[in-house]
Amino acid sequence: MNTPSRQAYVGIHNDLHGGMTPIGGIIKDAWVFGLIPETETCEGWTHAQIQMLHDKVAAAWDQHGLLVSRLPPELRERHTRIHDEAIARAKAEGWVPGMDVDGSMEQ
Repeated sequence: MNTPSRQAYVGIHNDLHGGMTPIGGIIKDAWVFGLIPETETCEGWTHAQIQMLHDKVAAAWDQHGLLVSRLPPELRERHTRIHDEAIARAKAEGWVPGMDVDGSMEQ
């Protein structure tokens, strides 16, 4: 029987709203910083692997004061492209920003 700690991640493109989740954010930021290739969806990854990726992403953000505005131009442009594309895909699939965390929001 699979326990939550042993379940594999479904992959960013199979995740809720195309990855508009905390894990999806980690993966998108890992793409931004070149920690994993943009073709890597992390499908099948364990919680431990996602946690290690999170730690690397956090360390990369720490070098830039946790602000997009402090990223060098190349990384800022990559961040904008990756996140804008993800938002457009999610909205096309019916995602409404905030609705997933606040069900009382009106559409």
